[in-house]
Amino acid sequence: MMSDEQRRVLDPERDTAALKALTHPLRIRLLGLLRQDGPATASELAERTGESSASTSYHLRVLAKYEFIAEAEHRDGRERRWRAVHTLTSWSNEAMESSAAGRAYVGMARRRQIEYLEVSLVRHEADLAAGRLGQEWVEPSGIGDLMPRLTPESLAELWDVVDGKLAELTARDADDPRAARVVLVTAGLPLAPLADAPADPTVSASADAPADPEGTS
Repeated sequence: MMSDEQRRVLDPERDTAALKALTHPLRIRLLGLLRQDGPATASELAERTGESSASTSYHLRVLAKYEFIAEAEHRDGRERRWRAVHTLTSWSNEAMESSAAGRAYVGMARRRQIEYLEVSLVRHEADLAAGRLGQEWVEPSGIGDLMPRLTPESLAELWDVVDGKLAELTARDADDPRAARVVLVTAGLPLAPLADAPADPTVSASADAPADPEGTS
């Protein structure tokens, strides 16, 4: 399991201002880049994001104010370098569900994760094509969309198993020079039976639709 030092757990009542600070899309992106690629300056992050140094510097200071990032060791005395304080930001879905602001934040954060997956896919494909990743990564890489039938208890157990195995493998590979940063996006989103869902006038039946909605691809 990930240690408390690696995980920032947000509380919707205690961390209202911190949650609000994270709603800005550039701040989420900057935090993600620091976690993914390590410490950087505002100028370096401006180059990666296409923003101005003044803009990235401002948003980095906001992230620092709410302790998502902190100053890193400087290469020289000319410009601050920043590092992510935690590996992961998390929260209790049940706690977030208790307020409209919490629900809105969770929805926004999940959509940002999907956007990040798209960006990561483009980068992954480019890295393979350019030879920056070896061919040994071709076979294990991929995206799945399994749709099993599970109880709430089984879904919670699945998350625990995935978290535990990931911690085990991360520790095992920590000193292996072949290890690379892997973007692992997981989702467990139960769906109500179609008969219970409101009719959507934008969706019509299609002969190309799969006969088994619980199938996999």
